[in-house]
Amino acid sequence: MTSSLLVRAEDRRVAITPATAGWKYVSFSATRVAKGARFVVSTEESEACLVILSGRCSMRIGIINWPEVGERGSPFDGPPHAVYAPPNTNIELRAVGGDVEFAIGSTAATKGARLRHIKPADARREVRGSGAMERTIHHILMEDAPAEALLVTEVVTPAGHWSSYPPHKHDTNDPPTETQLEEIYYHRLRDRRGFALQRVYTADRSLDETVVVADGDLVLVPRGYHTVSAAPGYELYYLNVMAGPVRKWCVTFDAEHEWLRR
Repeated sequence: MTSSLLVRAEDRRVAITPATAGWKYVSFSATRVAKGARFVVSTEESEACLVILSGRCSMRIGIINWPEVGERGSPFDGPPHAVYAPPNTNIELRAVGGDVEFAIGSTAATKGARLRHIKPADARREVRGSGAMERTIHHILMEDAPAEALLVTEVVTPAGHWSSYPPHKHDTNDPPTETQLEEIYYHRLRDRRGFALQRVYTADRSLDETVVVADGDLVLVPRGYHTVSAAPGYELYYLNVMAGPVRKWCVTFDAEHEWLRR
């Protein structure tokens, strides 16, 4: 059976829009630009966060020129460089020093916030969980950083560990108890032979899918509880992009497993 939530990558390249995902808010793409090549994009009527996954690039945005954005060799090598761009922004990117891999998450916005280069020191680091639930989070564009609707974070999960665990959901617009947020998980594995498992399910099991993700695959979370497990021997990275009617990350944990938080 083909999963309705799994979007397979082609050489780590993947893209979705609200139309292809069957939802309202989140668009996403991940791509690679070869050394010396140019990539041009306009945010149009959306705000966007461009996250450098690996490599270095120069960026020109109007009269602003950033000669070096990015420094890590892979998504596993520390926090990222990123760029936040408001609506109606034209971005020209050129790979320098080698190929550059990057992801763009976006959502519709009217004004957005100020254009800025988000440096690794700006990404708030958090170690969450303990034992086989421990993982490292880099908060790139969460509630403590200005934007209109977009939320972006990335997580590195050690081999054999569980992440986004205990399972939680954010599909009901009832702040501050819970907020409605569409979410994507863009997965990368340090060893491309590896895999991870992701489960997305609702309490009544009208949605209950478990998918096997490979390097570069994307998983849609339109609703329901969700959790991820990295196979033993294979370190996992994922990038989360979220958006909804309220820009707050308020979640409800699955009551059957919430005791694990204690």
